[in-house]
Amino acid sequence: MVAETESSPITLAALRDMKQRGEKIACLTCYDASFAEVLQAAGVELFIVGDSLGMVVMGHDSTVPVSMDNMIHHAASVARARHRAYRVVDLPYLSYESATQAYDNARRLVDEGGADMVKLEGGVARAHLVEHLVNLGIPVCGHVGLLPQSVEQFGGYRVQGRDAAGAAAITEDALALQAAGAGMLVMECIPAALAKSITGTLDIPTIGIGAGPDCDGQVLVLYDILGIAAQQHPRFVKDFLAGAGSVAAAVRAYVAAVKDGSYPAAEHLY
Repeated sequence: MVAETESSPITLAALRDMKQRGEKIACLTCYDASFAEVLQAAGVELFIVGDSLGMVVMGHDSTVPVSMDNMIHHAASVARARHRAYRVVDLPYLSYESATQAYDNARRLVDEGGADMVKLEGGVARAHLVEHLVNLGIPVCGHVGLLPQSVEQFGGYRVQGRDAAGAAAITEDALALQAAGAGMLVMECIPAALAKSITGTLDIPTIGIGAGPDCDGQVLVLYDILGIAAQQHPRFVKDFLAGAGSVAAAVRAYVAAVKDGSYPAAEHLY
């Protein structure tokens, strides 16, 4: 096995090794080539080209209006940058309603968008799609807890899994996704204790957003850490640009805080 160097691309195997070593994974959303270069130079190991671009880039009120063409446009922009960070790209709303549709659209994200892995939202109900994609050679990242594409069903952006039944359901979702072959899991807006329990149970890396400090890695929306998002920030967001002096310094500060465990702090937890 060839040892990874500072300039060699991050692989899913490398991210799994980081989990095993207890080394935190620094992840940010990324939507274009210029920011991709800055983020990689600052030490970000994992990009999510998220459908959050619908809100922070395109000005929509939710992620629902984002199309496959939108995702491919931004994913391909990120892919044109120097390739070091591992790239996960979201399948947008209503793009994976059947196994055939999921595969066709996932292939487009890989072939046209340069994705290393695709991400879809949902747990037990989506496990068959994960298994189908993985069996056809497409790596998949799951997403449990708060599901932005289904936010209206949750009654808005609310913490999930606070009671015993909700926590059990999210745990079941996580286990079902791993069993189906998911290679990574994003957990959003769930209690820190629940995220810690799931992370300790799973073999695959977990990436938290509003899910406490014990996930294998952390992700935030890039625009949020730079304090430039228009919408109101949730409690787990921290502005790393304040006092940093530059965008690059802000990203380095974020990476350092994830690595040493100082982010997320107590004030960011549910």
